[in-house]
Amino acid sequence: MLPLRPNTFPTPEVAISSPCLLPSPTTRPPPTPIFPLSLEGYHLQVLVTPQPAYVFSPISLPYPHPLDPRDRCLATNELYINPLVWVNTTVYDFKNQLKTGAMTLYMWTYVEDIQTDDLLHPLGTVVSNPNVQHTTTLTLTFHRYHLERTVMYPSLETVLQFAAANNETSLDAPLVNQPNLYLEQLLSMQEKDPLHELHEQERKTIWSMRYDCLERIPNLLPKLLDCVEWNDHREVSEVTALLQKWPRLPVEKALELLDYAYADHFVRSFAVRCLQDARSEMQVASVSVRFGLILEAYCRGSQEHMKGLAKQVTCLEKLKTAGEMVRTRKDKDKARSFLQEHLEEKHIEESFFKMLNPLNPSFRCKSVRTEKCRVMDSKMRPLWIVFENDDPYGDDIFIIFKNGDDLRQDMLTLQMIRIMDKLWKNEGLDLKMNPYGCISTEHRVGLIEVVLNAETIANIQKEKGMFSATSAFRKGSLLAWLKESNKTDAELNKAIEDFTLSCAGYSVATYVLGVADRHSDNIMVKRTGQLFHIDFGHILGHFKEKFGFRRERVPFVLTHDFVHVINKGQTRKEAIEFQLFQERCEQAFIILRKHGSLILSLFAMMISTGLPELSSEKDLNYLRDTLVLEMSQEDALTHFRSKFDEALGNSWKTSLNWATHNMSKNNTI
Repeated sequence: MLPLRPNTFPTPEVAISSPCLLPSPTTRPPPTPIFPLSLEGYHLQVLVTPQPAYVFSPISLPYPHPLDPRDRCLATNELYINPLVWVNTTVYDFKNQLKTGAMTLYMWTYVEDIQTDDLLHPLGTVVSNPNVQHTTTLTLTFHRYHLERTVMYPSLETVLQFAAANNETSLDAPLVNQPNLYLEQLLSMQEKDPLHELHEQERKTIWSMRYDCLERIPNLLPKLLDCVEWNDHREVSEVTALLQKWPRLPVEKALELLDYAYADHFVRSFAVRCLQDARSEMQVASVSVRFGLILEAYCRGSQEHMKGLAKQVTCLEKLKTAGEMVRTRKDKDKARSFLQEHLEEKHIEESFFKMLNPLNPSFRCKSVRTEKCRVMDSKMRPLWIVFENDDPYGDDIFIIFKNGDDLRQDMLTLQMIRIMDKLWKNEGLDLKMNPYGCISTEHRVGLIEVVLNAETIANIQKEKGMFSATSAFRKGSLLAWLKESNKTDAELNKAIEDFTLSCAGYSVATYVLGVADRHSDNIMVKRTGQLFHIDFGHILGHFKEKFGFRRERVPFVLTHDFVHVINKGQTRKEAIEFQLFQERCEQAFIILRKHGSLILSLFAMMISTGLPELSSEKDLNYLRDTLVLEMSQEDALTHFRSKFDEALGNSWKTSLNWATHNMSKNNTI
C-alpha cells in the first residue's frame, strides 16, 4: 500500500443509524443515517431514538486512483474512496443507559476478500476489536444531557403502561371495511418469503388489521413488524404490548425474527421464547462476546472437560507449527519425510496421547500413525493426519488439518446441507447425503473429516479412462470403477441406486446454494456409490472467471458419465432410471421451496459474521432467485425443469472445464 500523506488522510465520517428502522426485510437497504455527526460533538433526539440504534464509523482514504485495482472503492467526482477500517457501537449500553462521555473504540479492518461494494458496514459487530495493540483507535465523545441524571430507555412495564394510556386516549380510525375480503389477502401474504417487498397499501392494511392478525393469522407477525414506524414511540409501545399477547410461533417463523431486520430487543425476546420449547440442531449466530461469557462459565464449572479442551488446543498448535515448517520444503517426498520425523518427536507423541477427536468427541485418539501421515498437494499444503483409535476394535481416525483456508463458509454450507437432508427425510425422501465433518478452529485454521473409501472424479477418470485431454469427455469410466468394488449384481444395483439418489440431492443442493468451482477434484464418489461434493469456498453464485468469462455455465453438474451410471449403462435416452432420477430432483426442489423462508432466515442471521460471500442482501436474493419464491408451485416446477434441461444439454461445457482443470493440475492418484 502506498504511504499516507498527512494532507490526504480524511476526517472520519460518523453517523447514527438503527437497523430496526428498515421499512421491510425485502428491500433492506443499508440503514440510512438519521443525521450526520462530527467528531467534535453532536446533538441526539433522545425521545425518538430507538433502543437498538447505533453509531457506525468507517475511515476511508481519498486517492486519485484505487490503491489496488482489485480493491473495493467508491468513486466520487475526483477521488476514489478506499475503505480502511470500520467500527460500530450502540447508543444505549447493556443496562439500557444512554452512553455519555468519551469512549475509545478499537476498529476492524475490512475483510480482504469481502464481496460487497458498500462503503459502510452497518451490519457488522458492535464489539470493539480485541486486538487493541495492533489496530486503529477512534475516540468519540457523547453529549451529557444532565449533570446528575442518566437517560434510561423505558422498561417493559413503562412501555406497556404508556401503550395502555395511549389506547385509552386515542380515537383510532375504524379498521378496514369488508374485513373478510382483506383476511383472504392476508392469509396469502403470510406464505410470502421474508424478502418479499410489501407495498404501501399492503402495509396500511396489515397495520389496520393488527388485532385480526393476533387472533386469526399469528404467523403474519414478521410482516406486521415490517409495517411498524420504529421512530414513532406510540407504535413501538403498541406493538410491544401486542407481543405480550401474541401466541407462540412455529420454529421457522420464530427464526425469521432473529435476523438483522428485527433489531428491537422485545421482538428478539419474543422469538427466543418461541424457540425455548423447540429442539433444534441449528446454531443461531450471535456476537462472540455473549457466547464467550457462556463458554467461560461452562469451563469454570467443568474442570475435567477443560483439561480435554486444553489438550486439543495444544495439539492444534503443534499441528499448526508442523504445517508452517512443512511449507518451506517444496519437494513432496522431503516434506513427507520431515512431517513424519517431526510427529515422532517425544513432545508430539505425549501431546496427542488420549486426545479426544475435535471433529467427533465420541472417539478418542491413542497415538499418531506417523507412517500414514503425509502432506497434500493443495496450495496451502494441508496435512493428512492419521490417528490410532483408542478403541482396539475401532477404525483409525483420519483428519485433514488446514492452515491458510477460511473454513467458516464450508461449515455453513455443510450445515445447510444437513438441514436440507433433514427436510427431505421428514418428507420421506432419503437422498443418501454425506455432509462430512468440518470445523473452523481459528482464523484460517481448521479440521476436515476424511471420507474413507472414496475417490475424486478426476482420479477415477485418470485411473479408468487413461489420463488425457479427452478423459473428461469419456463416459463409462465411473461405472467401470463402481463395478470393480461391487462384484455381484445386487451390490452393483445398490451402488447405482445410492449414486442416483445422492446425485439428485447434491444437484439440487448445489443449484439452490449457488455452489461454484465444481471441477472434477471437488466431487467425490464412495465405493458404495454415494456421490458427494467437497470444498465450498465459493457459494451464492460467486462463480470464478477467467479472462472475464465465467468458467461454469451450467446450473449444476450433470455430465454424460453421471447419466451413464444412472442409466446402468443403457444408451437409450428415455430410460426409466433417468426419469426416476429427474423426478427425485424435482421432488427435492419442491420440498426446499416449501421451506424457503427457513433457508433465507438462516442465511440472513449469518450476514453480520464477516463471511466474504455472505455480506449483503444481494447474496440473500440469490437464494430467493434460485428457489423462485415469487412463482406458483406449477411455474416453479416448470422453471426448474428448464434448468435441469440446461444442465443436461450443456454438460459438454462441464466436461471442457474439467479437461482444462485436469491438464492444469496434472492430477495424481
